[in-house]
Amino acid sequence: MKGSTLDIAEYSRLIRAIRERIRSAQYSALKMVNNELISLYWDIGRMIVEKQRGCTWGRSVVARLARDLQNDFPGMLGFSAQNLWYMRQFYIEYSGKPKLQPMVGEIGWSKNLIIMSRCKDDLEREFYIRMTRKYGWSKNVLIHHVENRSYEKTLLGQTNFDETVPDKYQAQAKLAVKDEYIFDFLELGSEHNERELEKALIAKMEDFLREMGGIFAFLGSQYRLEIGESEYFIDLLLFHRHLKCLVAVELKVTEFKPEHVGKMQFYLAALDDLARLPDENPSIGIILCKTKNRTIVEYAIRNSRQPVGVAQYTILSKLPKKLAGHLPSPEQIEKLLGNLD
Repeated sequence: MKGSTLDIAEYSRLIRAIRERIRSAQYSALKMVNNELISLYWDIGRMIVEKQRGCTWGRSVVARLARDLQNDFPGMLGFSAQNLWYMRQFYIEYSGKPKLQPMVGEIGWSKNLIIMSRCKDDLEREFYIRMTRKYGWSKNVLIHHVENRSYEKTLLGQTNFDETVPDKYQAQAKLAVKDEYIFDFLELGSEHNERELEKALIAKMEDFLREMGGIFAFLGSQYRLEIGESEYFIDLLLFHRHLKCLVAVELKVTEFKPEHVGKMQFYLAALDDLARLPDENPSIGIILCKTKNRTIVEYAIRNSRQPVGVAQYTILSKLPKKLAGHLPSPEQIEKLLGNLD
């Protein structure tokens, strides 16, 4: 402001700063309210458990307790008999787990119920709590990831990121590539070519990005690279918002072949030279195949100098039972989860 004259640029900076501060305050307030609510439910669950010890009362007493609380606090929701039982279970499930107990206050009650009811393994619960908190998953997105078994598919992912990605980005990069993607939202028959798959994914881009993890932005299809006197086209080009890097996606409607890695390395080198901005990290590649042999993939990416991940896609949700024994050890899983903060 200069006298009574309004400096538009200065005012724009002022209103933008105030808006950001208000949003920050709103977010902090919501976090505090949520944490206090989870703490309240925890204490109610604890008190119910403690009073039940050595007593024979059950559902009838909880139903009466629910009615009395609803009468005493008519403006507060959450005191149904069913929710009181959930509070009891919530306390029982997490009271003896000092690592998980502090985490449950970082996500909403409804999301806690989804994870508590659908995940029985402590490491699996930790994975979904951390991912929900880190990426702001909505209730529906969380359900989608649990139903599609993102925990297992993330841990089974085949990449060479340990050797090609800087240490501080490795955990984030590994979480960006799952072992299998479920495209059950596509209306494709079992026989389709790469162009048909690409067009179907573009037509369902929101579903596609959600299945990819919800932290990618779509930059284009058939992304053109001019090298020498030749043209090359990347099937799909994405941008990973947390890694801050370009992600080249190549679609293969056949079984994975070792030569696919060589082509991807070529694309990534070209992207880094021709398209990457100065403040962006080196590009990574995802080769999406209809099927893959895990041993062949391991050999193919072992000596790759560019960060490449190989995954398969299916139209129907499934996880082969034979892969159950391929999950990393609990110690390796804990190390990965520990880098999610």
